[in-house]
Amino acid sequence: MYWLHLLGVFTAALGLFGAAYALIAAAAAARALGTPAPAPLRLPSVTLLKPLHSDEPWLAQNLESFFVQDYPGAVQIVFGVQNAADPAIETVRALQAKHPDLDMDLVIDARLFGANRKISNLINMFPRARHDVLILSDSDIAVPRNWLKTVIGTLQQPGVGAVTCLYIGKPLDNLWSKLAAMGISYQFLPNVVVGTQASLAAPCFGSTIAFTRKTLEEIGGFHAFTGFLADDYEIGRAVREKGYTLALPHIVVDHTCSEQSLGELIRHELRWNRTIRSINPSGHIGSGAIHALPLAFIAALLLGFGPISLGVLAAAFLARAVLKLRIDNLVGVKAGPLWLLPLRDTISFVVFLGSLFGSSIHWRGERFDMHASGGFSQSEVS
Repeated sequence: MYWLHLLGVFTAALGLFGAAYALIAAAAAARALGTPAPAPLRLPSVTLLKPLHSDEPWLAQNLESFFVQDYPGAVQIVFGVQNAADPAIETVRALQAKHPDLDMDLVIDARLFGANRKISNLINMFPRARHDVLILSDSDIAVPRNWLKTVIGTLQQPGVGAVTCLYIGKPLDNLWSKLAAMGISYQFLPNVVVGTQASLAAPCFGSTIAFTRKTLEEIGGFHAFTGFLADDYEIGRAVREKGYTLALPHIVVDHTCSEQSLGELIRHELRWNRTIRSINPSGHIGSGAIHALPLAFIAALLLGFGPISLGVLAAAFLARAVLKLRIDNLVGVKAGPLWLLPLRDTISFVVFLGSLFGSSIHWRGERFDMHASGGFSQSEVS
């Protein structure tokens, strides 16, 4: 039918656009990760705030990566949990026994200050922080030895009010974890570097948020973010609204992908996508055009797998392969094998389509409803 042919041509054009975007993203990633970060002008004392929730794969190894930083200044690490029976407590106690000379503290406090339990945890932890430079980092993050020095050097640049960090996926030894890690390394990371270099995005990530105590007070403290799901983004936006720069140094950290099933993978990525939709609806809808491989396959299907449509499909795969290999080379780690890329991209496209509808999300074993304002509340239907 004529309209199916037109739809196929249109989809093929989108597939070519997505392929071109992948090549642009490969170049952007090289620029984002290829320049050394500035060295710190001084070495201030730092408090690291690590909110924890339950046990996680590689939790001890991830936390321990913060203990071995190439940083001569004083470092205090404050851990926080909200449940006295939380298994993360045992991990922290073991690390305290293993590293008795390190300045570590553990806060166990069940008080809640809104729907966002992580922010409530940080509010409870904050009174124990002794230093003026504060760095937040999620529990599933591992960092290289030069992370702290890089973050501090970037924070000391003129006009910088906060520092955040790019991250890549670190998989467990199972299919779903590898697919999750590939989504982070080969889709999320390239999208961020393109968005930031084109001045279309100013992200802030829970992988790292560094600022001074003065800046935190200026943006209203942690209490200002108790009702937001995307607390990291909202913190970054508040910093920018005060006239400061939100800096992204040329360094990546590792995010452990703990997914054990397809359902867990879909729920996690739906939460991410619906969160992005709530922050930037038009940009999220427009991002559908960058799914090169699925779009090229749909075009080939609509056009009867003719030579031109197959050429578009080949171009889409080659462009995505170039992007994957460039990321692997830049960060020195493979999130997953090349042969999984078509499946990874198909899942991403399906999740994207699903994220356009509905407002419910799953987070830490509970179901919440998102609001257009960026806030969220616990769902009445569990």
